[in-house]
Amino acid sequence: MISVQDQPVAGSSPERQRSLHKILGGGILADVILWRRKNVTIRILLGALASWLVFVVVGYTLLSLVSNVLLLLISILFLWAKAAEILNRPPPPMPEMHLSEEMIYEAAVLFRFHVNKVLSAFNDIVQGKDPKLFYTVALCLWLISMVGGSTDMLTLGYTSIAIILTVPALYEKYEDGLDRCVKLAHMEMKMYEAGYTECLSKYFIKAKKWVLEKIKLLTDV
Repeated sequence: MISVQDQPVAGSSPERQRSLHKILGGGILADVILWRRKNVTIRILLGALASWLVFVVVGYTLLSLVSNVLLLLISILFLWAKAAEILNRPPPPMPEMHLSEEMIYEAAVLFRFHVNKVLSAFNDIVQGKDPKLFYTVALCLWLISMVGGSTDMLTLGYTSIAIILTVPALYEKYEDGLDRCVKLAHMEMKMYEAGYTECLSKYFIKAKKWVLEKIKLLTDV
């Protein structure tokens, strides 16, 4: 039985397909980003769009939205329960909601694991043990600062989600054509670079000769 992530995608060779999928993690996250679980990807995009419209366009805040939704939900359930009591109908079908100790423990273990990873990386940076990690983190923080100065957090988050869920999938679909374009552009850059280098070397030689001639004339005088 062929899994979703092993199914071939039109327009890309199997080797490159596997390579891109592995680069993205090779799991459910990679399937979602590459549109191999289309229902999940479309729901995420629609949810991000709806959130952007509610928070940015309409102007809701998170607290006001949550309060209004909870108020509407509680009002509907309360009226439903009262009407069911008067009409001798069953109450609203609400599942029993509670958090077990196992769920709390697993969440705490997961949170502790990720926090310890972040703290370990921070210690390696401040103690100078990993210069490459320092430069990577510094570059990322600088880019975030530059981008954050030109846009707000919500718009940046929704734009990032849209880019993550569209660019890798489009690249995988048109990978062969894009690779050919990149190779042609690289070859042209090399060709122009060789021409510029040759031209600059000629001008440098001429300028060097001219300077030497002027120096010789001055010394003869």
